[in-house]
Amino acid sequence: MSERVIFQGRVGAWVVEDVDLPNGNRATLETLRHPGAAAIVPFTAPGQILLLRQYRHAIGGYLWEAPAGKLDPGEPPEACAARELEEETGYRAGRLEALGTIVTAPGFTDERIWLYSAHDLLPGRVAHERAEVIEVHEFPLVEALEMIDRGEVCDAKTIAAVFQAARRAGAVGLG
Repeated sequence: MSERVIFQGRVGAWVVEDVDLPNGNRATLETLRHPGAAAIVPFTAPGQILLLRQYRHAIGGYLWEAPAGKLDPGEPPEACAARELEEETGYRAGRLEALGTIVTAPGFTDERIWLYSAHDLLPGRVAHERAEVIEVHEFPLVEALEMIDRGEVCDAKTIAAVFQAARRAGAVGLG
């Protein structure tokens, strides 16, 4: 197997690889090597969460999202979750609960996002980056689930994180 970096950017590195596949075929594949990320569903009270209304240039508009961000080099996912929560919402977590891990688009990237819920929030400091346009909004958890049903929340990490948080909170059954 050979790998060549064709572009190194802020988000990760695009590589082209010549790989031997499990079926015996050989293929040339492009992959975005991503450091990973963390996403958080912050609970302000039982049944009340924060979501961000964030501008995303790539889709040409605003999305409803859970606070999230990319891991810094060597940073554990839980530390990233705590950092991103404070930077994006102005709250610190008294307690983080792991909700699982998702892969975002395995057809072209190795990105994994670790999902958390945050509880016992304390005041912190907002630190938005220059390229971030973020509004913080509070919703009842059931309303966030309804927003998903109506298609108003279409961000995959947010859908996964909200459903996992709701399931843990007893708001979503499996039937």
